[in-house]
Parts: sequence; C-alpha cells; structure tokens
Amino acid sequence: MRVVFFGTPAFAVPSLDALVAEGARIEAVVTQPDRPRGRSRSRLVPSSVKSRALELGLPLLQPERPRGDVFLANLRRLAPELGVVVAYGHILRPEVLAVPRLGMINVHASLLPRHRGAAPIQAAILAGDRETGVTIMKLDEGLDTGPILRAASTPIRAGEPAGELTERLAQLGAWTLIEAVTLLQHGELPPVPQDDAMATLAPKLTREAARIRWDQPADAVARQIQAYDPAPGAWTATPDGELKLFGAVPVEAQGPPGQIVEPGPPLVIAAREGGVAVHEIQPAGRKRMPAEAWLRGRGRKPAPSFT
Repeated sequence: MRVVFFGTPAFAVPSLDALVAEGARIEAVVTQPDRPRGRSRSRLVPSSVKSRALELGLPLLQPERPRGDVFLANLRRLAPELGVVVAYGHILRPEVLAVPRLGMINVHASLLPRHRGAAPIQAAILAGDRETGVTIMKLDEGLDTGPILRAASTPIRAGEPAGELTERLAQLGAWTLIEAVTLLQHGELPPVPQDDAMATLAPKLTREAARIRWDQPADAVARQIQAYDPAPGAWTATPDGELKLFGAVPVEAQGPPGQIVEPGPPLVIAAREGGVAVHEIQPAGRKRMPAEAWLRGRGRKPAPSFT
C-alpha cells in the first residue's frame, strides 16, 4: 500500500516504524521544519520523525504549513492510497484530506470522543481518569471529530507521569494502527460516528496551566505534577525563584497550602485536604535533583513557602 505519513514528535516514530515493518510503501514523510533550540535559539534541530525517516532512507517533505498549490501538487504526484497522521501538529485542509484514495486516518492518544485536542494524555491524568487508550479515526475537517475505525484501551497506573504514559500509548497506537490498516485494506472496518454529546476537550499546554495551585486538594495537585512531567514541568514560585516539581503523590498532612511540613525524604508540601510528597525539584536553569538535596543546598536559610 502506498502511504504518506504525517508526524512530528517521538510519539509518532513507533507508528512509522510499524508501517515500514509491515511492508507499507512510504511515498513521503511529511514533518514540521527544523526548529531552533537551546538558550541562544541558534541551533536548528530536526523533529524525531525526520531523524527516523533519514535513518530509514525515506523521502521527506517539510512545509511550514501543509497547504498551497505547490504542496498539494507534490502530494497528488505521489498518488498515495492512504494518509496516516500521528501528532503532526497541523489541521489538514479538506483538499489535502481528499488526496488519498482511502482517505486520511489519525492515531489519537485518547479514547474518543473523550479528550479531543492537542494534549489528550495530560488531560486524562489531570481529570483523574483510570483508563485511557488510543483511537484510530478517519480524519474530517473538525478537531478530532471523525468517525472511529479502531480503539484500544489501557489503565493509567497510579502515579504514572505523562512521559511514561506517552511511551506506552505510542506503542499501543502503532499496534492498533497496523490492525486498522490491515482491516481497511480488506474493506472490513466500517467507521463508527462519534457521540458528540460525550466529547471533552484537551487544549494546548500553556505555562499558566502548569502553575501549581496549592489551594487545590492534594490529589489534584499531585495529578497536575504528574501530567506535566517531564515537560513543560509543573512549577511553583518561591522567594528564591521558580521551581519545577516532579515525582508527586498525595499524602496525609496538615498545614497552610504551600508550606513545607516535612523536609523529607520525600519533601512534603501542604495543600488543601492533605499534602503532596515530592521526590524531585528543578530550579530554574538547573537539572532535576532530589528534593532533599535542593533543601540541603539552601544551607541555613529558612524553608520557603510555595505560591
């Protein structure tokens, strides 16, 4: 089968690998342009999908936006039978969706219609969901609104950070994608419309959303820290500057919200209705470190309150 693959981050790499392993003919890999990274923003870094495509010797397209006459002509020239989209980062226009004979399908990291949008993994953890999964859907003009072709679920483990869950869902998505493509080739995969009344949204991650609110219940604070681990990192302010917190679990504790009530290990910070045990801290401009090492490094200064 002739396939055009759209993807950008590491989450998409297992799906690309699975298609290649199953013998799909990848006519092109479409990924976002190299982006500046580092403190000076002077070094251009390729996407994870581009790096893997180069290793596999696959042809690449890197438009700034997947639109316009030139891009559309290039896509049509490839004559793909199927388009596969995995965390590409742009919504595709109707004229692009119409190019492959079998349409475009997407690997989405939630059990649709729950958590439509850019950050479904973080949204599932923040909501306290006990289960999530992946959905293979046929793309339409909406935001993750297309009919469902295949889905697979997995439990969210207690205390599991978003980084670990992302890796598991990337593998689950790859396996489920291959099942869907195989059935689609044989006409054995009728699409099932989503129930829009059950839909929830998972908006893009923002800096303000990652700020810890210590007046929340302790279990909500712990989920917030888990949801933004490793990136962008849930953060809090102190008189000495901002800190990112990692490795959190709710515990029994009493004290004003944001106050350190146990120096650790682990470090325990009071929230509403309990406290949060934190195992790692990252001061601005430094690496992650054990929370007790950060506290020791303050010397004789009094323990700060977090705000």
